[in-house]
Amino acid sequence: MLTLTQIQQILEKENLLREFITPDRWSLAAPFEKKFHKLSYDSREADADTLFFCKGNNFQVRYLEQALQTGLACYIAEQPYEVDAALAIIVTDIRKALAVLSMAFYDYPQNKLKLIGITGTKGKTTVAYFTKKILDITTQQKTALLSTLNTTLDGVTFFKSKLTTPESLDLYRMMAEAVTNGMTHLVMEVSSQAYKVARVYGLTFDVGIFLNISPDHIGPIEHPTFEDYFYCKRQLVANSRQMILHHEIDHFDLLSELARAKNIPVITYGNKVEADYQVKPLEHPLAFSLTGAKDSLMLNGTYEILLAGDFNKENAAAALIASALVGADQTAGQQGLAEALVPGRMNLLLKPNGAHIYVDYAHNYLSMKSLLAFAKEQHPAGEILVITGSTGNKAESRRAGLGQAIGEYADVAVLTSDDPNYEDPQKIAAEIQQGIQNDQVQVHFEKDRKQAIQQAIQSAGPNDAIILAGKGTDKYMTVNGENLPYEGDYHLAELFIKD
Repeated sequence: MLTLTQIQQILEKENLLREFITPDRWSLAAPFEKKFHKLSYDSREADADTLFFCKGNNFQVRYLEQALQTGLACYIAEQPYEVDAALAIIVTDIRKALAVLSMAFYDYPQNKLKLIGITGTKGKTTVAYFTKKILDITTQQKTALLSTLNTTLDGVTFFKSKLTTPESLDLYRMMAEAVTNGMTHLVMEVSSQAYKVARVYGLTFDVGIFLNISPDHIGPIEHPTFEDYFYCKRQLVANSRQMILHHEIDHFDLLSELARAKNIPVITYGNKVEADYQVKPLEHPLAFSLTGAKDSLMLNGTYEILLAGDFNKENAAAALIASALVGADQTAGQQGLAEALVPGRMNLLLKPNGAHIYVDYAHNYLSMKSLLAFAKEQHPAGEILVITGSTGNKAESRRAGLGQAIGEYADVAVLTSDDPNYEDPQKIAAEIQQGIQNDQVQVHFEKDRKQAIQQAIQSAGPNDAIILAGKGTDKYMTVNGENLPYEGDYHLAELFIKD
């Protein structure tokens, strides 16, 4: 619950309040007292006890009018509307107002949790899953998770996420539910959009992790430039009590400078001796050592993960350091990493004859390039075969990038369905193929993804690598607006390697 007086005080403290407007007068102070038992930005959920937020680029006054018809009396917005409302609260920034009022409405649940925030162009989900698994052991499964793939508010039951970082009102509602469920820790991915549109405005993380940075999410509806994207990303540094940085990250000097300016302590990891913790791959393909000259967190030792790739060993190091900072010990770190399987993130399966099958959600140029480059390096004597498609009716620009990466590293490409929705899978495949630009790559089309996977695995030789990209463990295939049942790439690969 929030009262109008509390709302006034909170908005004034954040310098967000412009004025209160009633049909009779304008004022700087709340003109009367009222209790709100609900906050909403969805007109379909509004009633007499609701404070309704008029927000979003697509907001239309008819939404407010619909809410007023259901009994709504008060709204909050950046401008007054000519509607019959008892009260309009006018603010300078509606998104920031939504954030600070939401955290107050839910009684500041962030103060009752240890918060770990993770950002970077790639690897966020892997680090989030690694960290949660380590903390599950430490806290007896009292660790909540907000990730691109899935969300859990009770540490055990997962549901599919709508956004990488939820809208602020939803974020604090979820945090409050996690607290009610007895959670003590929360691991969450923090997207650039979360800072761009103030979803995490006013939120301070106990530990922040900055993994890497490269151009992504640049376009008319996201970030106009790389500079804007990077600026939003690095706000995590300014809003964390402790930062973890990859020592070899691009623009490391700027991130370090920002941390120093904000008096934020930093722990670094990487391959170079200058890093606080060095990550060194070992002979076993899934093992690595972590070595710190000071080792204040007592993490020096060897670890194993279930994901292929040296970059995932670095992701594991970030998770180890973050977990240690909020209470985990080395034993929990070793056990957690040995058990953590991240859905669709470089999951490795072996065919009895030695062929490697990699299952990954790679869906753009950067992620596909990293995946195929790794496979090429690991399997120089074999054939690199990739099975992929691209989602229909969105992110059309990714298709050329997928083709470019395939042309740079693959020997064979089987283009197939990947949530085609209302588009023709063969049309999508043709657009990917246009980007390949390498006549040496054998390109085939097979609409039936299951059949494409079966044929590829059955014919793979001992030195070959098969890349199943895009779907991961998804149990559906979106076709013509419907989520049709699908076994998932990982399950199918498990099934076919036994044939």
